[in-house]
Amino acid sequence: MTKLAESVRETADEYRQGANRPLGGYVVAMTAFAGLAGAAGAVAALRGTSGRRISPYDLILMTAGTHKLARLISKDAITSPLRMPFTRYRDSAGPAEVTEEVREDGELRHAIGELVSCPFCLAVWVATGFSIGFLFAPRFTRIAASALTAVAGADYLQLIYANLQQSAED
Repeated sequence: MTKLAESVRETADEYRQGANRPLGGYVVAMTAFAGLAGAAGAVAALRGTSGRRISPYDLILMTAGTHKLARLISKDAITSPLRMPFTRYRDSAGPAEVTEEVREDGELRHAIGELVSCPFCLAVWVATGFSIGFLFAPRFTRIAASALTAVAGADYLQLIYANLQQSAED
């Protein structure tokens, strides 16, 4: 076992090339994700809900809802207390959004910081949550996804309005 551990450590060090890459934290995050998704899949199979399909309409809701919720969690100023243990504030980044740096201390803390501050990374988790929601609580999930989709649409309309207003003033 010691030889295997040493081999993994050497390979990880070679991979990192001196950079601070929290590979151990990534392993914990991937294990948690796989465990949650696997458990949900097993429960769905036992309950007979694993054959449910997501309609094209629900997929559109889930797509827009995933975009909005991932962005809300990872970039919104109001959700910064959720990210605070894993990130540090850097600057404002557009309407109601902030830019943050990932905390470097601790592999798990660093890995979670990268996850919760990246809307692209977080979208995988959010979409999986919506998928599980559609299996077990489709009505509630549809309502939540609809609300998030409406907010995403409103955001785009606000940005379009602001751009048109600025163009008219110039």
